[in-house]
Amino acid sequence: MKEHLSIIRSSRLFSGISEHEVMAMLSCFEAKKESFPRDTFLLRAGDTTEAIGLVLEGRILIIQEDIWGNRNILSGTGPGQTFATAYACAPGSVLQMSVFAETPVTVMFLNVKRVLGMCPSVCAYHSRIIRNLLGELAEKNLCIGEKVAHMGQRTTRAKLMSYFSAEVQRLGKYEFDIPFSRQQLADYLAVERSGLSAELGKMRKEGLLDFRRNHFTLKV
Repeated sequence: MKEHLSIIRSSRLFSGISEHEVMAMLSCFEAKKESFPRDTFLLRAGDTTEAIGLVLEGRILIIQEDIWGNRNILSGTGPGQTFATAYACAPGSVLQMSVFAETPVTVMFLNVKRVLGMCPSVCAYHSRIIRNLLGELAEKNLCIGEKVAHMGQRTTRAKLMSYFSAEVQRLGKYEFDIPFSRQQLADYLAVERSGLSAELGKMRKEGLLDFRRNHFTLKV
């Protein structure tokens, strides 16, 4: 794990914890590292898990698919970010989403029982981990609420404007990169890709924004 120590320490989960304590806690939490090739599933809807996942390399997508194969992207997750946290913390809960490797990925799994229960060695920073975990869960809940707000808009343009507005408020600037391709953005907002691309073209012609691939500049 030492080669990924900087990523682990940069994560919200291990915020405020020293390098020495992190290494001790990884052993305590029965940390396991696994690698997955691109376009494979780390977890599938219907599975259960007792492990919190932390991305060390690459990028994953949290997706929902119906029985006809229609895909809805819930979020994208990169190095230093966790996944399946809420399901791991609710023993026996069946996953309602899947975790998909957008790129080749390396992830670390932590035994949630060891994270939530006081360890035998009584790590000094164990309570800090639990506070960090609660903060992460709250943050993910807010992200879900934000996505619901975008999807609740009536038109494709309104959904795009809601999404871009949230990005501006989050980043504090009108020029930014988004973490999605066109198809992924369409899946995230639950619209057709062709309609999304057409609407973006109209918005550019009207002088509302400019873009190149996933780099956008809003004009207000």
